[in-house]
Amino acid sequence: TTGGMKGETTDEDFPHSPFIRKQGNIYKPNNKAMDSDSVTEKTLQDLHTKEIDLVNRDPKHLNDHVVKVDFEDVIAEPPGTYSFDSVWKASFTTFTVTKYWCYRLLTALVGIPLALVWGIFFAILSFLHIWAVVPCVKSYLIEIHCVSRVYSICIHTFCDPFFEAVGKCFAKVHVGFTKEV
Repeated sequence: TTGGMKGETTDEDFPHSPFIRKQGNIYKPNNKAMDSDSVTEKTLQDLHTKEIDLVNRDPKHLNDHVVKVDFEDVIAEPPGTYSFDSVWKASFTTFTVTKYWCYRLLTALVGIPLALVWGIFFAILSFLHIWAVVPCVKSYLIEIHCVSRVYSICIHTFCDPFFEAVGKCFAKVHVGFTKEV
């Protein structure tokens, strides 16, 4: 523990203090201006337990272009071809309730296993990107830099004089256009 002086924190103040060091957050080492007033319990909270919005379940509008299927989008009766009003109301209710409960049942049965599969998939994808793709690309860029230097020297040594000579040969050529009437 550090001393009990004003402005200093002790291990008793924050039971999960391994995440905080005196200079700032260990995950953001440039954040030097952290003091006991700015450190809240939310800072120590695990990112995986963040609150989710149960009202707006598509805050980034991923599915705006998909599956907005209502009764009117699927079944419509043109003027002059109407069923009984009671049949129309019963059809609407049946369609809406069936769609709603089938979706809920499918998400209850398949949603959690698919969430597990997608979680594993994106974990593997992130792992491969972080630990394989980016290092390979960086390595390639470092190695290709040496090759590009040699290639550039060869081009400037052999091609530049040739193209300069060809340019001088055609420098005195003048093309003129005359319009005959």
